[in-house]
Amino acid sequence: MVNLKINLLPWRIRKRERLQRELVNGLAASALMAALITAGAWRFYEAEISGQNARNAFVSAEIKDLESKISQIRVLQKKRKELLDRMRVIQELQGNRPVSVRLFDEMARQLSDNVFFERLALSGESIAITGVAEDNNRISSQLRQFDGSAWFTGANVTSINAYPQAGPEASRFSLSVRVSAPAAEAGDR
Repeated sequence: MVNLKINLLPWRIRKRERLQRELVNGLAASALMAALITAGAWRFYEAEISGQNARNAFVSAEIKDLESKISQIRVLQKKRKELLDRMRVIQELQGNRPVSVRLFDEMARQLSDNVFFERLALSGESIAITGVAEDNNRISSQLRQFDGSAWFTGANVTSINAYPQAGPEASRFSLSVRVSAPAAEAGDR
C-alpha cells in the first residue's frame, strides 16, 4: 500500500486566516453599520429636538403677543366702562334737568311770606334747609306749605334758635323735607 502523506496544515492555516479576516471584516462592517445607525439616530433626534424647540419658541412668542393683546383689551374694557358710566351720568343729568328746575320752582312757590332760605342741601331724596323766619308762626306756616305740596312730604323741624339780628322775634331754623315728585311728573324723570 502506498503511503501518501498529505500535509493539511497550510490549508487549515489559510482557512483559519480567511475565517479570521471574514470575522474581522464582519466585525468592522457591524461596527461601521452600528456607527452609521447611531449617527443617523443622533441626527434624527437632534433635528426633532431643534424642531420642537423652534415650535416651543413660536408658541412662547404667540403667548406673549396674546398676553399683550389681552392687557390692551382689559385697558379698552376699562375705558369703555368709564365712558359708559360717564354717558349714564350725563343721561341722568339730562333726564333730571327738568325735574331739578321744577323742584326749585316748587320750592320757590312753597316759600312762605317772611321766611328766607339761607342754605339748601340735597342728599338722596332728602333736602336739608337752613333759614331765617320773622317769627315761629312763619316756620309753622312753612311746614304746612311743604305738607300741602305734591312735591314734598315729611317736613320736619330739626332746630329753632332765636336770631335777634333779623328782628325781635326772628328765629333761625333748620328743617328737613323729603322730595316726592307727583306720579304724573315722576314719569317725566
